[in-house]
Amino acid sequence: MFDLDQTIKDRHSTRKFLSQPVPRALLDEALALAQLAPSNSNIQPWRLVFAQGDRRDRLQEALLNQAKQQPNVSPLPSAFQYYRQELGAQVYGAMGITRDDKANRQLAVLRNYEFFGAPMVAIVCMHQDLGVADALSVGMYLQTLVLSLTARGIGTCVEVSLATYPEIIRNELNISPELLIICGLAVGYPDPDFPANHLHISRESVEKNVSFQGD
Repeated sequence: MFDLDQTIKDRHSTRKFLSQPVPRALLDEALALAQLAPSNSNIQPWRLVFAQGDRRDRLQEALLNQAKQQPNVSPLPSAFQYYRQELGAQVYGAMGITRDDKANRQLAVLRNYEFFGAPMVAIVCMHQDLGVADALSVGMYLQTLVLSLTARGIGTCVEVSLATYPEIIRNELNISPELLIICGLAVGYPDPDFPANHLHISRESVEKNVSFQGD
């Protein structure tokens, strides 16, 4: 049994992985637990496609080529850009990359499409006809999976950036057109020598996000 409170505190985005493969037995344990996540009308809308070995490498090559030719950034309303900038300052700062070092910042961005060196990447999808409530169900599944992996010493990084090139992913992994590509999930063992892997990104106070009404 694992300490849930400590597992939640330990979870963080891994931004450099070792090449060591993840034992399939550990992955299967985490997937079985994630399958217990709640969902709207119990439709269990999550769909995952894992890529490793040659399939992973071909996907990386295709994504990198496209990202170099046509850089895309996942959209974010201007009112929320501050959070992305603050995150970048913390992550790049830990990597020794200054704000005006555009060359190394661009190289750091491209590492997203290398899955930060993870030996395995999952593509998270749901049926295109489903809505916000079902996306919430996928989110609860994904969080359960990430925490289950964390408890087993396996690192993860949820990668929204991968979804900016859905057709490349669809073509490389033969994902059905009826599935909406939501994000990627890099999976592997964290590199303990990489400074950014020891970051715990700051959070707002609970009071900023939660209110209580009534007696």
